[in-house]
Amino acid sequence: MNGLWKPRVLGAWKLPATGPAIVAVNHSHNIDGPMVMGVSPRPTHFLIKKEAFVGPLGSFLTGIGQLKVDRVSADRAAITDALGVLDNGGVLGIFPEGTRGEGDFASLRAGLAYFAVRSGAPIVPVAVLGSSDRPGRLIKALPPLRSRVDVVFGDPFDAGDGSGRRTRRALDEATERIQKQLTSHLENARRLTGR
Repeated sequence: MNGLWKPRVLGAWKLPATGPAIVAVNHSHNIDGPMVMGVSPRPTHFLIKKEAFVGPLGSFLTGIGQLKVDRVSADRAAITDALGVLDNGGVLGIFPEGTRGEGDFASLRAGLAYFAVRSGAPIVPVAVLGSSDRPGRLIKALPPLRSRVDVVFGDPFDAGDGSGRRTRRALDEATERIQKQLTSHLENARRLTGR
């Protein structure tokens, strides 16, 4: 990442140094995940759509510990693998919106709340800014080479209400709390970086 772009990383120290954690990353460009993986102070295992696991890229992603997920149905293997990362004290990376979009955390899927409430792991919001500002001249699908991309880590927070409940209602309430925290972090990150 440092060879192709100029990442500016703010608040990486906020990611707990040990124990399970979930990084919740906004997703507006296909380099957002690799950028976070490249600058994170700890190895991060992202849930990545199964369509990306083809040919040499699939072998590479598996080799660096990324997790294949079927976004169409409830993928029990992916859920087990993700919970395994957290049970082993690792960092799980999630794009809470489920797919690339505006990257504004406007609509969250329930997966993030499920993993956070089920595991008790804190969520660390991460905002990637500048990856989708403008296309590159050489490769239109990528940001311009040597352009600045900001990666802003936020304060960890717990998604649950402390009751330990895992009901549908508890997950819905956790999703609302998560959305407020992520949206607030994104606004703060934009102010901090001037983007």
